[in-house]
Amino acid sequence: MKDLVKAIDNLPWLVKLILCIPVLDIVWAVYRVIRSLAAGNVLGIVLSIVLIIVGIPVLWLIDLICVLVSKNVWWFC
Repeated sequence: MKDLVKAIDNLPWLVKLILCIPVLDIVWAVYRVIRSLAAGNVLGIVLSIVLIIVGIPVLWLIDLICVLVSKNVWWFC
């Protein structure tokens, strides 16, 4: 899983930006789960699963802003 997280982290900025489109943002939601699993962060796992269900309408905008500003997706771990 750490290899997958590293591969996604190393994606070009433009690809990360395209993945912020509302329909494709599910990729970042799954990325949050995988990243939390790889880090062993139980709170992150629970929060990322809740955000998949509840946060999809808002998270695409947060992801877009974070990728534009810092070139990384927002997450805790």
